[in-house]
Amino acid sequence: MQEVSENRMQILAEMETKYEKNDTQYFVNLLDHPDFVVRTRATCILVDFGGEDKVPFVAKVLKHDKNELVRHEAAFSLGQMCYSSGITPLVDATLNDSSMFVRHEAAIALGVIGSKDAKDSLKKALKDPEKSVVESAEIALSNIEFMEKISKNEKFAKLTGG
Repeated sequence: MQEVSENRMQILAEMETKYEKNDTQYFVNLLDHPDFVVRTRATCILVDFGGEDKVPFVAKVLKHDKNELVRHEAAFSLGQMCYSSGITPLVDATLNDSSMFVRHEAAIALGVIGSKDAKDSLKKALKDPEKSVVESAEIALSNIEFMEKISKNEKFAKLTGG
């Protein structure tokens, strides 16, 4: 554990320098790092850099990372990015990820994005065997309905989406 911790601290220090230089490719490369903490941070940093061009990288993490916490963070991040190109990977995760933790967060993220394009998939998620996923789908559907029918303040609606 000591060796992992020391190596992690060196990488985190390097990440800070690369962050200050907006080195996108460096963080894309870290998405395959063996340390799940590094992969999680790299995902968050790519999202912080902004731009829809980061969605495919975060979606790849959501689909393929072996660690459910990293996939959870990718789902959360796609929701925060609010790009319609994030809907398809989030729908896939909501309906198919092996982790309840990830399915829950992907459903919430769909509610944050607030697209009616996700409604059918969220209705399917209401049949998930895990209560947390069902409740997350209910929250997401409620927020989409609120955004469609009532809300005049998009920022407020997104804040209440999950």
